[in-house]
Amino acid sequence: MPPSSRWHRAGVSPRTERWLELGGYALVLLLAVGWTWTIIMAGMGRLDEGVATPASITAAITNPDGPTTAYLTDATLRAVTGELRGASGKLRAQIGPPGTPIGTDSLPAGAHLEVETPSAEGSSAAPRAGIWKVAVAVGNAIKPITDFSVISIHPRSEKQNGRVGLYYIGNWPGESGGRVAAPKAAPATRYQPPSGFIEVTPENADTKVSEHFKLRDFLTHDQPNVWPKYLVLELRNVDKLELVLSDLASHGVDVSGVKVMSGFRTPQYNKGGGDPTGRAGLSRHMYGDAADIYIDSNKDGVMDDLNHDGKITIADSRVVQQAVDRVEAAHPELVGGAGVYPAAAGHGPFIHIDSRGYRARWVGGPGGG
Repeated sequence: MPPSSRWHRAGVSPRTERWLELGGYALVLLLAVGWTWTIIMAGMGRLDEGVATPASITAAITNPDGPTTAYLTDATLRAVTGELRGASGKLRAQIGPPGTPIGTDSLPAGAHLEVETPSAEGSSAAPRAGIWKVAVAVGNAIKPITDFSVISIHPRSEKQNGRVGLYYIGNWPGESGGRVAAPKAAPATRYQPPSGFIEVTPENADTKVSEHFKLRDFLTHDQPNVWPKYLVLELRNVDKLELVLSDLASHGVDVSGVKVMSGFRTPQYNKGGGDPTGRAGLSRHMYGDAADIYIDSNKDGVMDDLNHDGKITIADSRVVQQAVDRVEAAHPELVGGAGVYPAAAGHGPFIHIDSRGYRARWVGGPGGG
C-alpha cells in the first residue's frame, strides 16, 4: 500500500506525525493569542491617549521612568516653549544681554531650558555675546530645540567714536547728553538709545528670528565689505509683522514672498548716504522696531497686486495697512505706525510698519519710509 500522507512518504512514522501536527497547532494558537493581545492593548492605549493635551504632554515628558528623548517630540517642544514665540507663535529667537535667563511659565515642573555651551554642562543663560542653541531638559532627557535661538547682544559701551570694531554706527539722539524731543504720546523708553547690538557675520546672517524673517533681512544697507556688522532689532515688531502676515494669509493673500526693503538703519546712515527724504530725525528704523516691507510672492521684484485691480499701486500697500489695523485692534500692546508709500524709480509701493507705542498713520512720498 502506498504511503497515505506526505509525512509517510517522507518516511515519518504515524506516531511522529501526530506529534508534529500537535506542535504545529500549538504554535499557531500561541501566535494568534499574542497577536490578539497586542491589538487589544494598542486599542486601549489609543482610547486612554485621546487627543494630546498640555496635561498629557507634561505627564509624558516629566515621567521619571521615561528619561529618553523619545518623549520630547517636536510638538512637545513647541508646547512648552510657546510663551517664547510671541503673540504670533512664530518667533524663533530671544534677544537680550548675556546672562539673561531663558525661561517660560509654560514649562512643566521639573523641566527647564538650557543654552548649549561649549562646556559639558548646559547653562540657563548665554555666557557671552553670540547666537546660542537651546535645549529642553527634563530629568535625564535633553533635546535641542532646533528652531529657536538665544541671541546675546554686545553692550553699547563697546561702541567707541561711533564704531564697533570697523563697523561705523554713529550716535543716537541724546546719547551724548541733552534732551530728546520725543513725541508726547510715546513711551519714554522707546526713544532711549539701544542697550546693545547683535553681531552679524556671514556665517550667522541666516539665523531665523521668526518664521518668515532672518537677521540679514534687517541689516542696514551700507558698508558691504565690513564684517561683522551690528544690528538693533526689537522682537515685538517682528512679532507684529508675523501677525500681519497671518492676517493677510487668512484673507487669501500669498505672503510667502514677503520682503524687507529697509529694517534697521544706523544713525549715521539715517542722517545721510543715499536719498535722506522721509528719514525722520527720530526714525523708528534707528531703534530696531520698524520695517518697510512689500509682498512679492510672484517674484517680479515689486509689490503684488493685492487688491486684484490689475495694477500695482499704493492701493496694494493699503491692503497691508488694513491688516495692520486689525492686528493692532487685537493686540493693542503692539500699536504703532503704518505709512503707505507709492512706487518710485528704485522700488515699487511698500508699507512702513513699526511698534512705537502709539498709533500713527500717514501717506508717504516716493522717497521712502
